Amino acid sequence: MPFRMALYPSQKDYAFQLPALTLDTMASSSPNYANAGTAQAGTNSRAQRYVAAQAQYVYYGIVSRLPMVARVTLTDYRGSVLLDTCVRPTQPVCDYRTAETGLQPHHLAEAPVFIDVQRQVASLIRDKILVGYALWDFLSVMGLSHPAINTRDTALFMSFRRTLGHKPTTMIPLETLVKHFMGRDIGQSGDIPVERARAALDLFRSCEQTWEGIIATGAWPCALPPTEYRRCFT
Repeated sequence: MPFRMALYPSQKDYAFQLPALTLDTMASSSPNYANAGTAQAGTNSRAQRYVAAQAQYVYYGIVSRLPMVARVTLTDYRGSVLLDTCVRPTQPVCDYRTAETGLQPHHLAEAPVFIDVQRQVASLIRDKILVGYALWDFLSVMGLSHPAINTRDTALFMSFRRTLGHKPTTMIPLETLVKHFMGRDIGQSGDIPVERARAALDLFRSCEQTWEGIIATGAWPCALPPTEYRRCFT
């Protein structure tokens, strides 16, 4: 199904509706992942709509380095892990990015094959609202697409960019967003998918009411993803 630009209003249609965010307008607490099972029933019901996603990448290719999925993590709305698995490479790996990922050949040699992980991910995100950072990267390496209207991409949320004084086209690193809005550091121990998935989820949860409220009006509060990844969105 082709990418529908019409799903998103033009920037001029919604930019004036987006206030700058301050910490007092955002939820101040992060979810307690250890006690996720104690969440209230009403929250459980609403939370079933959301899944957060993140992947680790390695590189393949001789002439140019191309990303290939090596590990996939999905969490539910409370940050509880739904899936966390390595993925067996489909191409010879030229760079495991070990310093960032901690991955070495033996971690992937006996991992589940890509097609099995792809099917599992597709099943878990089907009919869900997908939360994350730069979701086009995740969908691209997984060979999947997702309805654009059912994505909540913290890399594209315009209020974050406005609050930090960046241009509408500027990509702000996840680490910067989390430090500014959540007051904590991530990435201190490398590229850990569950940490990044939960960090993006916390950012979304902190301003969920504002985000969903804008969408409820028929406006779209995010910039467009890169056009070269349009196949990833339906």
